[in-house]
Amino acid sequence: QLHLVESGGGLVEPGGSLRLSCAASGFGSNFYAIAWVRQAPGKEREGVSCISGSGDTTNYADSVKGRFTISRDKSRNMVYLQMNSLKPEDTAVYYCAAELFADSSDAPLSPIFGTWGQGTQVTVSS
Repeated sequence: QLHLVESGGGLVEPGGSLRLSCAASGFGSNFYAIAWVRQAPGKEREGVSCISGSGDTTNYADSVKGRFTISRDKSRNMVYLQMNSLKPEDTAVYYCAAELFADSSDAPLSPIFGTWGQGTQVTVSS
């Protein structure tokens, strides 16, 4: 069974950077597409970025394009989200989520993932 653990959240000033990490464990973890999904207070969950199981496809929400970068290190079973030029509207709980798709190049943003981490808080404020 796949298990996900996020880390790296915190408080940062506008314009600052953070790197979130998602540690994946369990059989076949490297074949799963991994996404970052965030939820701000009073708002629905929003897919932020996703990387395919094959690692050859990445996808970003329009709100973070050019500022966030997703990557994965299969040798360490890790997925990262580098967040630059952070804005107050990026404040949310960020979840790591995973799903195994028939097409290993799939990297969807919609929250149709079966396995979720516990989340890590990101707060952007001066």
